[in-house]
Amino acid sequence: MAKSVHTMIRVLDEERSVNFYKTAFDLDIDTRLDFDSFTLVYLRNAEADFEVELTINKDQTEPYDLGNGYGHLAVVVEDLDSEHVRFQEAGLNPRKIVEFNRDGALLAKFFFVQDPDGYEIEVMQRHGRYQ
Repeated sequence: MAKSVHTMIRVLDEERSVNFYKTAFDLDIDTRLDFDSFTLVYLRNAEADFEVELTINKDQTEPYDLGNGYGHLAVVVEDLDSEHVRFQEAGLNPRKIVEFNRDGALLAKFFFVQDPDGYEIEVMQRHGRYQ
């Protein structure tokens, strides 16, 4: 049986990205591995073993082209409305809250936010299949 352990994204500015993920999702640096041409930063919190791996290529000077293949990372929270307010107050520019219904029932309630490198993150109300 496979177990998901992390997702990796390439970022331009380590400090800016670490600050964003700390402010937005309370992720802290668990491990930082510095190599000659790149640095790996693993972020996590007490809620889950799953990590976000930031890869910082030292020779990269321009923002990454995210292309049209990347979708999004999703996280769940206990109180979406208060998180939305917190994101607004922190200057993280969350988009509006959306309710997604199927067959007349709430499937998901969520908003999206972009990290400093343009990666989309879906913040979802803990509900139904999204636990």
